[in-house]
Amino acid sequence: MKLAIEFTGWAAAILILASYALLSTGRLRAESLTYQLMNIVGAAGFVVNSGWNGAFPSAAMNMIWMGIGLYAVRHQRRLQVKARCAS
Repeated sequence: MKLAIEFTGWAAAILILASYALLSTGRLRAESLTYQLMNIVGAAGFVVNSGWNGAFPSAAMNMIWMGIGLYAVRHQRRLQVKARCAS
């Protein structure tokens, strides 16, 4: 189990760093579903890893990070629906 938790933490770090690198190099847009999902899944991995290791401030921060990502996805979906209805 410990190995799985460790792997989850490393995978989360890679996802979040990759999403930031792709955003910074212009290969992803902040509004893209891919960018948001990379951050949401990465934050979820950090919640698991941090919670397991007793780093509760980190776990709480990543729960908020996930919430921001989920809000962004929902907001983008609403904008897309409004745009479709307007056209």
